[in-house]
Amino acid sequence: MKELRIGEVLRYARPYAPQPEEIDGLPNYFWITHSPGKKLALLEAGINVIARSPGQKRIPAILISSSPHKAGSEATPWQDFFRPDTGHIRYYGDNKLPGTDPTTSKGNSTLLKQFDLHHSRHREERLQATPLVFFRRTRVGSRSKGNIVFQGYGLIDKIERVVQHDSERNWSFTNYAFDFTVLNLAPENELFDWGWVTARRDGQISDEEALRGAPEAWRTWVEGGSATIARLRRRVSRLLVVPREKQRPTPGSREAAVLNQIYRFYDGKKSRFEGLAEFVAARILKSAGAYRTGWITPASSDGGADFVGRLDIGSELARVKLVVLGQAKCESPDSPTGGNHIARTVARLRRGWIGVYVTTSYFSDPVQREVIEDKYPIVLVDGLRLAIEVETAAFEQGITEIGDLLRYIDGQLEGIIVKRDPEEILFE
Repeated sequence: MKELRIGEVLRYARPYAPQPEEIDGLPNYFWITHSPGKKLALLEAGINVIARSPGQKRIPAILISSSPHKAGSEATPWQDFFRPDTGHIRYYGDNKLPGTDPTTSKGNSTLLKQFDLHHSRHREERLQATPLVFFRRTRVGSRSKGNIVFQGYGLIDKIERVVQHDSERNWSFTNYAFDFTVLNLAPENELFDWGWVTARRDGQISDEEALRGAPEAWRTWVEGGSATIARLRRRVSRLLVVPREKQRPTPGSREAAVLNQIYRFYDGKKSRFEGLAEFVAARILKSAGAYRTGWITPASSDGGADFVGRLDIGSELARVKLVVLGQAKCESPDSPTGGNHIARTVARLRRGWIGVYVTTSYFSDPVQREVIEDKYPIVLVDGLRLAIEVETAAFEQGITEIGDLLRYIDGQLEGIIVKRDPEEILFE
C-alpha cells in the first residue's frame, strides 16, 4: 500500500521515475504516486489533471500544486495560503494575462466544472466528482529544490472572481480565487491511500467500485452532499497553550521580514499602531460574522481600549450584536507581552462584549493559562498571525510593498479617532 501523510516532505526531482523508493533520504513522490501501466502523475503546472483512460468519463484526480515561496514573482504573481490543520486552502487560478476571460484558462475551466459537481444535490453527480489532492512546494529538507509537502485532499468550497496585480510586469488581470475544504483523514490515521486514485484511473472499475476504496469522509460526502462538509472538514486539535516558537515567524522567513517592517514603521509613533491592529482584527473577526468597523479611541483617554468595533452574528431577528473592545501593543517581537495589559482590557469587558488583543510580540505560557482558566472572552493575535494577515491583505489588494499598505492604513487614522462610549456602536 502506497500512502501519503499530511505534512510529509517528498522528493520530486529529475529524472522522473518510480524507482528508487527514496531519493536523498526522502520518499520518492513518483514511487508513491505510481499507478502501474499509467503515465506519471506530474506536478508541472498549478492545476494538474490526471488523464482519463480511453472511454472513461470520470477524471481520476486533480493535483493542486503551489509554490508560496515564489509569491510575487512572474511565475506566481499571487500568494496561495495553505492551512490544512484548519481544513482550508486559499488558491488562485491559472489566468495571468490582462484582457483575458479567466474562465477560458485550462485550469480555471476545469475547477469551475468541478465546482458544479462538488455542490450538486444529486448523488449520481457527486459520484462523478473528482477529488482534489494538494501539494505545496517547500525549501525544507536536504537538496530542498524539488521537494514538496503533501497537504491533504478535498473539495471546492467557494469561488470568487478577483482582480490581481503582477508587479514584475506591472499589469492587472482578472482571475479566480478558490477556497478548498481539506477533508478529514482521521479514520485513516492521517494517511491517504494512493490506491484509491489508481483504482479511479482504471477504466474497468465502475464508479461504485472505485468509491469503496475512498477515504471515509469522501464516501460520507458522496452520500450526504454539502450538508456533511462542516463535520468532515479536517481540524487538528492542538494543546491549548501555544508555545513561543509557534507565535513568532521563523527567522529569515517572509513573515519575519514583514513583522520587522511593521515594528520599524511604528517605531517612535507606537500609538498609531492601533489603526493596523483594528484592520487586522477586522480581517480575523469577519470569518465569524459580519464585522463593523467602529473607531479608534484617543490615546489620552483610551481607558484600556484602543479601538471599538462590532461583530454581528446571524441576521434580522435571529441576530446578536457584540461589542468588540480592542487593545494594540507595538512592542519588541523578542519579549512577551505584559499580562497586566491583557488584564486591563479584560477588566473593561461587560456581558455581551468580547476583547481583541493585537501585539507584535507573543504571549507567555502563564498569560495564556490565565486566559484559558478564567475563560476570558478575548482573542489573542500574536506577531506571526499579525504578519500573515498583513502579508495576505497586501497580496489580495495588489499592493506590492508592505510599506505602502502600512502608510495607507496610517493615513486613515485621523478620520476615525473618536471619544465615544463603546456601547454606542450597538445602535448604529
